[in-house]
Amino acid sequence: MVDDETWVVEFTVRGVWERTLWLATFGLLNKCLSHHPAGLLLDLRGLHDPGAISAPLWLTAATHGERMEPVVRVAACLPDRTDLSARLGSVVASRLVPAFPSVRLARSFLTSSRPRMDQVRLHLPPDSDAAARARHMVTAACEEWGMETLVTRARLVVSELVVNAAEHAATPIDVLISRRDAGALLHLAVVDGSPVLPSIRLEMENPLTERGYGLRIVDAAVNGWGALPTRAGKIVWALLRS
Repeated sequence: MVDDETWVVEFTVRGVWERTLWLATFGLLNKCLSHHPAGLLLDLRGLHDPGAISAPLWLTAATHGERMEPVVRVAACLPDRTDLSARLGSVVASRLVPAFPSVRLARSFLTSSRPRMDQVRLHLPPDSDAAARARHMVTAACEEWGMETLVTRARLVVSELVVNAAEHAATPIDVLISRRDAGALLHLAVVDGSPVLPSIRLEMENPLTERGYGLRIVDAAVNGWGALPTRAGKIVWALLRS
């Protein structure tokens, strides 16, 4: 689950720590980090892990996040006086994965320590003018930030994402445009109220008449893209490097 205001992913793990849960968690953690969020919050309050066997996985995820550019900070929420809290409380571990007794405190830590970024936000209705307004906004943002070389691709990508949201979700749309990594990266995100995550259609019966090329265009134009659920729908994002 990602917070579309802070771009912090909240990752909840529940159950007894054993191989099946480890495999599922490992795969999902990699997916979350591939979205390059502003932070990763590990909600481990429902995890039963005698012996703190899961600790190496959380430390590995945090180490990977530290090597990303910009850095993805990791924080955990877990009960005190457990094997896992003791293991993560060591000097090295607490630096990599600081632990907090509540989600609110962990979230506050991540949002206050995330890299600064310039960001603009545009609220749109799901109508025929939405894509044009989004293109205008991304053009203005790129010119303001000295990222003119990305204007053509950014206009194409944001237009496709907004059109998809307007047609398939039919809910109010939020467009978030931000620059990261000292202006080397442009991050585009479109938020809507539908929980259905998009996917690229692998085959089309009649490619001359069928729609469905939007995500193929996005995939070809960006350096990375993906989608994550939010509390009220989903967020589809794309990353462009200048």
